[in-house]
Amino acid sequence: MADSSDSPDNRSTGRQLRMEAHGLDVIGDTERKGTPRTLFWPWFGANVSVLGLSYGAFALGFGISFWQALVSGAIGIVFSFLLCGFIAVAGKRGSAPTMVLSRAAYGVRGNRLPSVISWVLTVGWETVLTALATMATATVFGRLGWGGGTGTKVVALVLVGALTVIGGVMGFDLIMRLQTVITVVTGVLTVVYVVLVADHIHWHTVGALPAGSAQEFIGALVFMMTGFGLGWVNAAADYSRYLPRGAAGRGVIGWTTFGASVAPLLLLVFGLLLAGSSSTLDKAVAADPIGALTTILPTWFLVPFAVVAVLGLVGGAVLDIYSSGLALLSAGLRVPRYLAALVDGVLMIAGSVYIVFFADNFLGQFMGFLTTLGVPIAAWCGIMLADLALRRRDYDEDDLYRPHGRYGDVPLTPLLLTLAATAIGWGLVTNTAASWLDWQGYLLGPLGLGGTTGAWAYANLGVLAALVVGFLGTLTLGRGRVHRQEQQAPGPAVDNGVPIA
Repeated sequence: MADSSDSPDNRSTGRQLRMEAHGLDVIGDTERKGTPRTLFWPWFGANVSVLGLSYGAFALGFGISFWQALVSGAIGIVFSFLLCGFIAVAGKRGSAPTMVLSRAAYGVRGNRLPSVISWVLTVGWETVLTALATMATATVFGRLGWGGGTGTKVVALVLVGALTVIGGVMGFDLIMRLQTVITVVTGVLTVVYVVLVADHIHWHTVGALPAGSAQEFIGALVFMMTGFGLGWVNAAADYSRYLPRGAAGRGVIGWTTFGASVAPLLLLVFGLLLAGSSSTLDKAVAADPIGALTTILPTWFLVPFAVVAVLGLVGGAVLDIYSSGLALLSAGLRVPRYLAALVDGVLMIAGSVYIVFFADNFLGQFMGFLTTLGVPIAAWCGIMLADLALRRRDYDEDDLYRPHGRYGDVPLTPLLLTLAATAIGWGLVTNTAASWLDWQGYLLGPLGLGGTTGAWAYANLGVLAALVVGFLGTLTLGRGRVHRQEQQAPGPAVDNGVPIA
């Protein structure tokens, strides 16, 4: 992970950059280095994007006041990244990627269901981030008079896509170095941005925003959860698996949560102040979340802004493409990790082309994507957290790759629980802005919550319901299964370099 002095990139050891050979295999003790503090770099670098400013407009879009948006955002960000911190502990206890550790709860082949869901979510996120970086570049070039049309978008998409794919293909070593650079550059330039646009904040206008209902507050809170931590839980152990087994669990939780939360919290506050001060900016963010932020900048800072926007978005996309490749392998694809990342890169670029050149109503489609996939991921997260809480011993790493080992092959209980939690969750969310999701919300009427047009229609209760059902269901139904697993003697060793999928 890093050298003994916590250097995140190992430069002090003279280690040369190379393509990561690890896929789903267990990280050997000789390669496990660093301390929990080193987790700060990848998590901060992945979440320091100026997209965090746009979440201020997203939150106010629920019809709530500045203070309601601030509280809902803070709770949603910190709580959701705290879930990431808990799951990151599994990484140092099991030394394998998140979606391999998930086999302990779902069985070796039963785990293919959450692996596919995880893969779709991460590919979707890397696509969104790449598309936003492309649109932001085109907007900046347009304002500078250097063109901002189709040609600019094509070049920007190629460059952003190439940088993201290279990072994903090269793997952990390059990612850790890249995230350190992104952290420093983006952090400094973001501070400059804040200083330059501070005079656009009108405190009286922000303070006069009317308060919304409890349902609207809950809706904003859940949206922030799905937009931040719940978008990362399925990758939370992918980096902590490189830590020594003796690394403090509290440190893993703390540094993961702190590193991931600190930038979004600060960006959210300023984003709320900007969006709350200008209804014009608030509406513009819905169409072009990053590009809209350039409309209040002086011309001389447009190029530095483009740099900070692209680097921040690439920082998140690189982590996504790395984890999406691992999820694809866990779903059963038998290719080297770098080829899986390359496959995801092709899909990412194709999806970005659609968003940049053909899609309308970005915000509506984006919210629909987050909420719809947020439900099954929340169900998986609840099951994973409960399974982790029930375990008193570290994972049997060999049995994570053995269908006939202690974790089983296709146990029905966690799969049925996931399907039930997802069905309940989808019945309690609505996405009217995305027409292809108008079938959701089917439980709002029968449960007396006002139907798909009532007050609870946009509270996104389904995400919370799926998380709770998955967690409590596993605590209730999975205790005996975990106890039996931990009573078994270790089986014969297997070659973890060739995992059984």
